[in-house]
Amino acid sequence: MTDVSDFYDRHPISEAQVLAALRRRRGALAGTPLTADDLFEFDQDHYAGIDARTRVLDLCAGLGGPARFLASRRGCRVVAVELNAGRAGGAERLTRLVRLHTRVRVVRGDATALPLGRARFDACLSQEALLHIADKAAVLRETHRVLAPGGRLAFTDWVARPTLGDGERRRLQEWMAATTLQTLAGYRTLLGAAGFHAVTAEDLADEWRAILRSRLEMFRAMREDTVARLGEARYREYDQLYGFFVGLIEAGKLGGGRFSATA
Repeated sequence: MTDVSDFYDRHPISEAQVLAALRRRRGALAGTPLTADDLFEFDQDHYAGIDARTRVLDLCAGLGGPARFLASRRGCRVVAVELNAGRAGGAERLTRLVRLHTRVRVVRGDATALPLGRARFDACLSQEALLHIADKAAVLRETHRVLAPGGRLAFTDWVARPTLGDGERRRLQEWMAATTLQTLAGYRTLLGAAGFHAVTAEDLADEWRAILRSRLEMFRAMREDTVARLGEARYREYDQLYGFFVGLIEAGKLGGGRFSATA
C-alpha cells in the first residue's frame, strides 16, 4: 500500500519538473531573475484557488504554489505547512528562487498536530490534501485552534459519490494514498463538530472534470521529459493511475468539493 510520503516522493509533478518546464520555455535560468508569476503555470499542483487575508496558513502546502500566489498577489504573510520532506524542501527553494522567502515561511509539520500557536491566523486554506489524512477530525480541530476568532477556513478536496465502490476505494488508497474519502455531507458534519459555523459546501465536479482532462493531456505531452527523469515504468504506472482517476470523475463516482467555514 502506498503511504503519503512515498506517493509524493514518487510524484511526477515536482520541483525538478517545474524548473524543467521553465527551461523549455525560457532557456537557461542561471542569472535570470524570476518571479512567482513565472512559476504559476507549473507549480499549482491542485485545481482551485482561494482569496485570503493577512496572516494565512497554507495547510499541506506541497510545493508552496498557493502560498506564493497569496504572498505575491495579495501581500499576505503565509506559513506553509508540509509533512513530506522533499516537497517542503522544494517549496522552500522555489520560494527563495522568486524572492518571496520574507513573506512565505515553510514549516515541516503534521496537520493533525500543528507546531503553531493558538489563534495565530486570519485564514487557512488547503487544496486536495485531506484525502491523504485518515483523522480528518483532528486536522479540523487543529485548524480551528490556530485560527483567530472569526477566522475563515477554506479548502478543497476529493469527495466520494454513492456509486464509488469498495474496490475502487481500495485502489485509490493503494495507488495514491487516499486513506479516506469523505462526502460533502460528511465534511459538513466534521466541520460542525470541530467548532466551525457558517459552513458551506460546493460541488465542483463539473468544473474539475474539464481541468482534469487537460491535465492528463498535459502530462502525456510531457512523456519524454518524465521518462528521462523517472523511467518508462514509472511513467506508465502514473499514466495508468491518472487515467483511472479521470475515469472515476467521468463516471460520476468521484467528485470535488469546496468548503468554507468560520472559526
